[in-house]
Amino acid sequence: MSRYLFDNSAPESQGRFSVLESCYDPVSRRQLESTGLKAGWRCLEVGGGSASLGGWLAEQVGPGGEVTITDIEPRWALPRSVQPHVRLLRHDIVRDPLPGDGYDLVHARLVLLHLPERLQVLKRLVGALRPGGWLVLEEFDCSWVPVLAAPDEDAAALFRQVHTALNGLLEASGADPLWGQRALGAMVRTGLVDVMATTYAEAWLGGSTGIALHRHNVDQVAHQLVQAGLSDRELGRFRILLQDPEFVANSYPLISVRGRRPFEENTP
Repeated sequence: MSRYLFDNSAPESQGRFSVLESCYDPVSRRQLESTGLKAGWRCLEVGGGSASLGGWLAEQVGPGGEVTITDIEPRWALPRSVQPHVRLLRHDIVRDPLPGDGYDLVHARLVLLHLPERLQVLKRLVGALRPGGWLVLEEFDCSWVPVLAAPDEDAAALFRQVHTALNGLLEASGADPLWGQRALGAMVRTGLVDVMATTYAEAWLGGSTGIALHRHNVDQVAHQLVQAGLSDRELGRFRILLQDPEFVANSYPLISVRGRRPFEENTP
């Protein structure tokens, strides 16, 4: 199976899924609705996690449609995927054949960012669309997470230090923390048309639901962060800072890109 910095099989991943659902699911649902999503569509949800979006897609397409949810660790999705028109598959998007083609909609959120083979995977996802079908990719721009308020400059510097170290681990694992900036151009180069993007961000206050994403991420890779040069004391101060209501950081910007496979394609 492909390796990721954040292990989806670890129990700690559930906390990360919960934050992403709370903060970003409403954004993702609006993006999916903008494709014209309707009853009867066939949809592929790649890297479905806990299936919060896959289950919602199943409601939208109804029993006359079909939703396939894939994940490298599908057990977290089981409670939301027990429906006759939903398939849940253990699937490695890098190494395994796609579970079908001719999809009306393919969606992946925060998946390709982690894959060194992201461009090859992108081409495969485009190829799985029916003519006129939509691909929606949603990715973070991990470079722009400014501190908006802090108790003092030392606190702001600590946040930036830990965030920089985490981005370094992502890069070392083959992820691209800037993939959100690059996704639209990559989708255009595949031949998709009507490509467009929107960016969503909000302020995360200390102690809020959203800012807990930083804690879940750090907790899961704390050992690697210490190996990268941070101390246990600094990580402890960082966790305390995330609970301080005087501390405010910008959320990870989620860049949602959608594009449509042309009805008529030029062949070489």
